[in-house]
Amino acid sequence: MAHSDPTRRSQIASLAAHTSWARTPHRAERMAPANRAREQKWEREVDPDGVMDPADRARAAESARAAYYRRLSMAGVEARRTKAANRAA
Repeated sequence: MAHSDPTRRSQIASLAAHTSWARTPHRAERMAPANRAREQKWEREVDPDGVMDPADRARAAESARAAYYRRLSMAGVEARRTKAANRAA
């Protein structure tokens, strides 16, 4: 039965996740399907029709991923600056 307290539920889930990972001998194998799916997502984003050369598509996907994370980082920096400025005011 699920616990009604969200904090307790989170603690139980965290314990279960750590226990599962502790019993996983080959972490890379366990993550391989998720890693492949993530790569395919970026490739579909840059080449939805599948017409690009595979090597070009892979490079474009890498650039799209890097740009996404760079934007995310910049947004985080801006949010921290705004929060600091609001605290100072």
